[in-house]
Amino acid sequence: MPLLLSILMTFIVSFVSTLKGLGIEGFTLIGWLSAWALSWLIAFPTLLMVLPLVKKLTAYLVHS
Repeated sequence: MPLLLSILMTFIVSFVSTLKGLGIEGFTLIGWLSAWALSWLIAFPTLLMVLPLVKKLTAYLVHS
């Protein structure tokens, strides 16, 4: 689940930020995919490190 979540989230966010930053005229598929790959390389390990804390916080909030 974390793998697919990180792929989908970074795919969408990098698309929006690349499009906003470059505009329609400057937008290219290669540029977007390059931005997506870099963002995924950062997001996936971060997600794996933060996931246990998020699970604990969620359990605490639900049971409080």
